[in-house]
Amino acid sequence: MHDVTVPQVLGRTAAAESPLRFADGSRYRVEIPSCEGPRVFEAVLEEAEALGVRIDRVSQGSGVMMLSDAEIRRMAELGARHGVEVALFIGPRGGWDTGGQAAATAAVAGAARGDAALHACLAEARRAVRLGVRGLLVADLGVLALLGELKAVGDLPAELAIKTSVLLPLANGTTGAVYQRLGATSLNTGTDLSAAQLAEVRAATTAPLDVYIEAPDDQGGFVRYYDVPDIVRAAAPVYLKLGLRNAPNIYPAGRHLEGLAADLGRERVRRAALMLRLLDEQAPALAARPGRGTAPADLAVPVH
Repeated sequence: MHDVTVPQVLGRTAAAESPLRFADGSRYRVEIPSCEGPRVFEAVLEEAEALGVRIDRVSQGSGVMMLSDAEIRRMAELGARHGVEVALFIGPRGGWDTGGQAAATAAVAGAARGDAALHACLAEARRAVRLGVRGLLVADLGVLALLGELKAVGDLPAELAIKTSVLLPLANGTTGAVYQRLGATSLNTGTDLSAAQLAEVRAATTAPLDVYIEAPDDQGGFVRYYDVPDIVRAAAPVYLKLGLRNAPNIYPAGRHLEGLAADLGRERVRRAALMLRLLDEQAPALAARPGRGTAPADLAVPVH
């Protein structure tokens, strides 16, 4: 037998290590995206319990306007009971509008087209808050600025989390700092940023970063499980997001897709379990998280 030297892989980016943490001392949290309604949320919670995965946040992509009041109340109830933040997408959006540009480029898919769309987005934000939700997902710069102003003057709750969408591009620290100044409390980064580039964004911002560890096909389709230790070191505090490659786009979801959406939610939880197992194997000190009693102050759990 010959001795084989295996080069060091983890830490290859030599990214700066972030000193920042969540309120409970955690470096990372787990987010399950595309949680398209209460049935999907219930499936996610059931799978998480079965696999021993702590879910900190779920996010929804179809939008507040695609959910009934009863459905939103149920999602708020589930989030409050289980200590999980619920972030609902704010629309309308350019990709579903009557204009033609969004059919040619996804760059405007999340835009609010015209003042009427801006007012509709604000109406949906107020509706979600009234029904108990304390997390909003925003893909338009103007909507972000307006929500930030309303929150600053007390017209929206002080504890409201305003999370930027992956549809609002963020690929450098200066852009992230602008979003944070406008009111963003959680920053969704580009799906293909290296650990070193994430460290640059972290150096310019203090809000948690949201990073896809497995990205949907329309956002690159990357599967980055072995990058997680470097990402956690560089980007903390960071939400690790589990999309699914080779999965159908279910937006807007509804009863006709509930079974599929629930199965996709369960699979995202399974992928989260795979990611966490690998993180624990490769970097057990990073994988450790404090126990959860009551939800920490910086987790925007719904009120119910």
